[in-house]
Amino acid sequence: MTVFFIGAGPGDPELLTLKAARVIGECPVCLYAGSLVPPQVVECAPEGARVLDTAPMTLDDTHAEILAAHKRGENVARVHSGDPSLYGAIAEQIRRLKADGIDYQIIPGVPAYAAAAAALGQELTIPEIAQSIVLTRMSMQSTSMPVGETLDNFARTGATLAIHLAVRNMREIERVLVPHYGKDCPVVVAYRVGWPDEMMLRGTLADIRKKVRAAKITRTALILVGPALGEVRDFKDSALYDPTMPHVLRPVTGVDLVEDINT
Repeated sequence: MTVFFIGAGPGDPELLTLKAARVIGECPVCLYAGSLVPPQVVECAPEGARVLDTAPMTLDDTHAEILAAHKRGENVARVHSGDPSLYGAIAEQIRRLKADGIDYQIIPGVPAYAAAAAALGQELTIPEIAQSIVLTRMSMQSTSMPVGETLDNFARTGATLAIHLAVRNMREIERVLVPHYGKDCPVVVAYRVGWPDEMMLRGTLADIRKKVRAAKITRTALILVGPALGEVRDFKDSALYDPTMPHVLRPVTGVDLVEDINT
């Protein structure tokens, strides 16, 4: 018996990977996070499967379902939104599985920041503009951030920030980031990426808070901040396809190879 932690992607059922769909379709038990995973994602569960929305359930409740399936020798599809490795709350579930000697596997999914970039129609890593993405969140009453993992510290890098679980903290985000990025720095608030009511709010650190308030967005949003999100046209082409920069897959006679091109 195996528990499969499955990344469902941000919401669009068509972003479910082939492997994820196959495994869901083979498991007699399917537990999915219904607050963030639409029921259409798990419609591929086999006929007669035990399919439960875990949104109103506790950790004890979900683990009890897994233990019952274990006794029956039935595999479990544990379906989470996005990619389960990022804010998926799977670490505490895995800890219990290990304590009970239950096997598990993780099947990755499309993370929200990647789906948001696709919806925006742009790259997040532009040569000499931004080459790093910081995936982070804000401290909340329920879960604080580790010492050193502050928004201020991450902002000092100038990297593109992908801030999760923070749309109610727009004032604090503006206060912390303006000194590092400037008031005119582009911001995108991606609401319910991949869902039918998806919304992309574009603005700057100076005006995005008002736009979020006007749109009445209070949850299920990802905040992207950084110069790469703007209408950047004056940037250097990457070396990957540069005819003057040969590499191992495109050597040029008489020119030394570039050992590693990572763009």
